[in-house]
Amino acid sequence: MCGRARQCLSSSDVIVGYKTYLSLIKHLIGEDQQVVSSGMTREVERCEKAIALAEQGLRVSLVSSGDPGVYGMAGILYQLLEQKDSDIPVEVVPGITAASAAAASLGAPLMHDFACISLSDLLTPWSTILKRVEYAVRGDFVIALYNPKSKKRVKHIEEVRELLLNILSPDTPVGIVRNAKRGQEEVIITNLKDFTSHTIDMFTTVIIGNSQSYVRDGKFITPRGYQL
Repeated sequence: MCGRARQCLSSSDVIVGYKTYLSLIKHLIGEDQQVVSSGMTREVERCEKAIALAEQGLRVSLVSSGDPGVYGMAGILYQLLEQKDSDIPVEVVPGITAASAAAASLGAPLMHDFACISLSDLLTPWSTILKRVEYAVRGDFVIALYNPKSKKRVKHIEEVRELLLNILSPDTPVGIVRNAKRGQEEVIITNLKDFTSHTIDMFTTVIIGNSQSYVRDGKFITPRGYQL
């Protein structure tokens, strides 16, 4: 997290967040600070609680993993504020999103144009997600996959692999990073043909190279085109 995020946390009266993410910052929470936590899929409820507390005059930190504006809580919060016609002041504090964190551990796979696509179909139809993946790969974008596989959603990543193999070489580099920059990090560099044989879950970010990406000395690199 950036320094500003630490400042906001330390100066907050209340910290609201998903229980798993709050556990990652428990060492930054003071004994005199109120903590409001809830489970997965309770995002709207958490935002509503944060708004209600802020309207009482309390200083509230609403915690996201990564960057709150990338698959995070910022958008939901702004939509609810609009719905409630609330004018409480909001500051979105940037963080390090999973694609950037994973890329740093892999080498330099995002040096050229790339697309971030979530494979979770809880809020987006699967047909739309597949279309986005296809358009991205046909545009020769590097692709960072968020939420690639869950306990219930095991076939989606295989469908994506088959789609990509129709367009890209089976030797296209693929990076798999679990718990990027969170401790107990796991980093694997493999290829498009074999990547789904490795452990992939909701703590994993998958980065798929474009037609120019390559691996050298254990590092995944996408050249930008400089004449060297």
